[in-house]
Amino acid sequence: MTKYKIAILAGDGIGPEIMQEGVKVLKVIEARNDVEFDLVEAPFGAGAWFSHNSSFPEETKKLVGEADAVVKGPIGLNYEDSKKIPVDQQPERGALLPMRKQLNTYANYRPVYLPKSLAHFSPLKAEIVGEGIDILMVRELVGGLYFGQKESGVDENGKRYVREMLEYDEDQISAILHEGFKLAQGRKKVLHNIHKSNVLRSSVLWNEILEEVATEYPDVEVRHTLVDAAATALCLNPTQFDVMVMENMFGDILSDQGGGILGSLGLMPSACLGTDGKAYYEPSHGSAPDIAGQKIANPYSMIGSMAMMLEYSFGMVDEARNVWDAMQSVFAAGFSTSDLSKPGSGVTMLSTDEFGDKVVAHLLANA
Repeated sequence: MTKYKIAILAGDGIGPEIMQEGVKVLKVIEARNDVEFDLVEAPFGAGAWFSHNSSFPEETKKLVGEADAVVKGPIGLNYEDSKKIPVDQQPERGALLPMRKQLNTYANYRPVYLPKSLAHFSPLKAEIVGEGIDILMVRELVGGLYFGQKESGVDENGKRYVREMLEYDEDQISAILHEGFKLAQGRKKVLHNIHKSNVLRSSVLWNEILEEVATEYPDVEVRHTLVDAAATALCLNPTQFDVMVMENMFGDILSDQGGGILGSLGLMPSACLGTDGKAYYEPSHGSAPDIAGQKIANPYSMIGSMAMMLEYSFGMVDEARNVWDAMQSVFAAGFSTSDLSKPGSGVTMLSTDEFGDKVVAHLLANA
């Protein structure tokens, strides 16, 4: 029997609720395969600051370093409560970015997937969605503006200022481009390169390195698109895209837009892959503190993140597909949750745990 140690970082807001549903699914997968999942919980995020005086406590850092994979729930509080935490310890700065750096999770995969049968979730017209949306956004995750040098203060004229540097080296760029090309080879053999080389020198270097890397993948067609044009095209003609590769901030923004064209970030799981087999998995959405405790958050993105873990960290490709199919079956049967669908939309509303139970029931019925 193969044993995997998984760090469970439930996070804030709706995090614990949707994490519970993901764990249900893992228990089913464990029961019918020759594997054992050692699930170890640890504090992480805003709640960890209030309980441990650190949003990324030392015990959690140790666990993250030892685990075979990490599953992270959404983190953060509302604006007023966030101000109770020192700026550098607020969850994104004090926990999330340091964890990315610790694990060197340089490659972020965010699937933007909506089959035709679920086109009613999208705010786009049916003729725009067409036969469905199936995009894989590949985002560089440990470089760029978010990780560059930062400085703020008051200048000689008494004016407050801020300075943040966008930094990349060729190794960082090359690494994420190889990820994009390999993924494109396994799909439609088209790689959409998203950049801003008409303004940013960083994109000029990015494109130079892309041309070098591309010689290793002669079977992949590269299509270049400026990031602002890509944002427009995602609304007007999203089905033209397949694998999209981009730097950190572009990926942050466009992947959230991807959630918008699906109808909710609640439909977007993600995988964050690093070196030496290190990885963490997380929903792309926030902690939604306004609905925490109401049991109305859909656990799709959390369960989907665990499906990605099964595939990318543990090589359980068939079981990952079974999980995706199980989640789609719940929607296809006419069920949803109130955070995704409005009353009167012709679907039967489920609670968070009821949605998870139906996913589990489908898995058990289709062993």
